[in-house]
Amino acid sequence: MMEIEEVSNYEALPLLSLNHVSLLCRSVLDSMRFYEEILGFVLIKRPSSFKFNGAWLYNYGIGIHLIENPSIDDFDTIVEPRPINPKDNHISFQCRDVGLVKRRLEDMGMKYVTAVVEDEGNRVDQVFFHDPDGYMIELCNCENIPILPLSSCSFKPRLSSFNRAAPTTCGFMENMMMESLSMDILNISF
Repeated sequence: MMEIEEVSNYEALPLLSLNHVSLLCRSVLDSMRFYEEILGFVLIKRPSSFKFNGAWLYNYGIGIHLIENPSIDDFDTIVEPRPINPKDNHISFQCRDVGLVKRRLEDMGMKYVTAVVEDEGNRVDQVFFHDPDGYMIELCNCENIPILPLSSCSFKPRLSSFNRAAPTTCGFMENMMMESLSMDILNISF
């Protein structure tokens, strides 16, 4: 078995966890209401030294920091809302019941898009929707797909067209990354 030596001379920074996500918003009040009523966040104390309008919310082990953007004019309206695109930037939260999420969003008259991710018999249901400022939120049951380090994935390089696709425990992108890494290692060793 080949061992991969660490290429970098630097250690990763000593991070502990994600602390908060900071979002610019048109109206702190509207955004606060959304994150409290729709997503269940709780308003928490914000340092009094800030000299701009904003709010801090917390729940689920993460903070949401809202900052009112003074450069957005109150009369500036969005002509067309941004499409809900699962491949766009978004914040994702685990949820217990995707079906219930969809029913509640429908009851509130909120537009949403669904997607499904499948891998080796595991299925993740996703629901995407926007907050009042167009930031996309995803609610999903992502815990259905296990988190596997690439080092634990089986890898079969595609050396010729005669090779048949071998079953893998990782997806296309992970196999491409492993193949690229192995080719880089081969190039370095010669």
